[in-house]
Amino acid sequence: MQINNTIMSKQLRSRFVKNAAGRIVPTVVNGIPVIPFRGVNKYRPERLMAAPPVRSCVDYPSDGNKLVKNLKEALKKAGLKSGMTISTHHHLRNGDGLTNVLFDTVKSMGVKNIRWYPSASFPCHDYLIKYLEDGTIHHIEGSMNGPLGRFASEGKMKGTGVLRSHGGRYRAIQDGEVHIDIAVIAAPTADAFGNANGVNGKSACGPLGFALGDSEYADRVIVVTDSLVDFPCVPWHIQGNNVDYVVEVDSLGDRSKIVSGTTQVTKSPDRILIAEYIAQFVEESGIMKNGFSFQAGAGGINLAFLLLLKERMKARGVKARFIRGGSTQYLTEMLEEGLTDFILDGQAFDMEGVRSLRENPNHVSTSPFTSYNFHGKGNFASMLDAVVLGATEVDVNFNANVVTHSDGYLLHGIGGWQDCLSGKCVILAIPSFRDRVPIIVDHVTTLCGPGEMIDVVITERGIAINPLRQDLIKNFSNSKLPIRKIQDIQREVFDICGGAPQPKRSAKKNITAIVQWVDGTILDTVFSTTPNTD
Repeated sequence: MQINNTIMSKQLRSRFVKNAAGRIVPTVVNGIPVIPFRGVNKYRPERLMAAPPVRSCVDYPSDGNKLVKNLKEALKKAGLKSGMTISTHHHLRNGDGLTNVLFDTVKSMGVKNIRWYPSASFPCHDYLIKYLEDGTIHHIEGSMNGPLGRFASEGKMKGTGVLRSHGGRYRAIQDGEVHIDIAVIAAPTADAFGNANGVNGKSACGPLGFALGDSEYADRVIVVTDSLVDFPCVPWHIQGNNVDYVVEVDSLGDRSKIVSGTTQVTKSPDRILIAEYIAQFVEESGIMKNGFSFQAGAGGINLAFLLLLKERMKARGVKARFIRGGSTQYLTEMLEEGLTDFILDGQAFDMEGVRSLRENPNHVSTSPFTSYNFHGKGNFASMLDAVVLGATEVDVNFNANVVTHSDGYLLHGIGGWQDCLSGKCVILAIPSFRDRVPIIVDHVTTLCGPGEMIDVVITERGIAINPLRQDLIKNFSNSKLPIRKIQDIQREVFDICGGAPQPKRSAKKNITAIVQWVDGTILDTVFSTTPNTD
């Protein structure tokens, strides 16, 4: 993908429309036409799936040994040149060391204008800001957490970021929306043929499902490992038949850093109260019954909810059929204690998740194709009876934001959040304010999830049920839980905090990023934000 900055900037400045959600979005992004959001379930694609190039065994070693001496040699053989798209995955999370080495290598080869297509980025990738500044990386199409998000938010990235959910990322590859020239896959264990997994080796990090689409559709696939084993490497999350080259390195990074602050049970009394409300809501609603299924994130409130739900399930003799991961020790304990038949896992958030996935056959590695892909023949997310998620903001119409705060800075990723909104009962668990900034607003700063997809908002000051869910409202008409209108909770919090959040400082003309909906249409625009110098 060769990039023409002059043409692109003119197109981005001149072509904006209002989409079905009432948000102003461009019709061209990074020189490519895009489709504005048409409404939930209103867009159906009319195209064939993408396909990788046909390869022949004639061009690969008959003994299966695809080892090359280093990453630079692999990139040369893969035909790296300026303007290409390189993809990486994030299963090592904030312990990823390979991606920084990758772009050091790209820089040393004199290559520029790379579109980086990560499944997510983390604060450890602030190292790459210098490559965004010097043009080695043109722009990022993937979540931008921490310093990278701040850099982009201040209008410093040359291209426009594209924010997709995990399922949306796989869909974009499958649909041919994003063509990956070279996929670089960090593999904690691999053989010389390219079979790889994430559950063995010194850098074991859990599933490698977020790299599955990359391995299936990229022109060239490079597996990089710090634990090379004899053929066959089993289990194989990545199949060697999809791999072109294998590189052995000393280290992929620090696997201990797959654990972050978001994977610790909250100690806040207010947040524990929220968790108690959620558990009671799930039980009283009738969702918690034999054979039910649920997914809860790895945030502190959600982990506290899991512990409370676990006790209620034990007391009632209830067993879940399956729980969707990301896995933590709390999910693995539920599996091992017989409270669920299966964990269907997309990523591990701690070492116990990695261990369980390696040892327990009922802890199953999944991918965005099976779990979240909207352009498939169904997916697991819509089967979930309950989904408990967080948000940075929610508005009085139940629209929600997960990528920016009210100051407009892009500091979080979408992850699987959007994908999970298709669950049968979607619950947002949020404190009513953070740092004296109200979380329930009139209109979210950035729209990531349409209000019709969100059923319940639970705060420490009460529970708001979406008026579209009259069945739930009726069910809780005599409940002792504090069921309130969302506007009433908002007014109370405004009184406490001294009013609504101040609007962000934005020129409304220079785009930082766009937010896609799960079907690939454009849901909202993140405009560049003027730094606060007060």
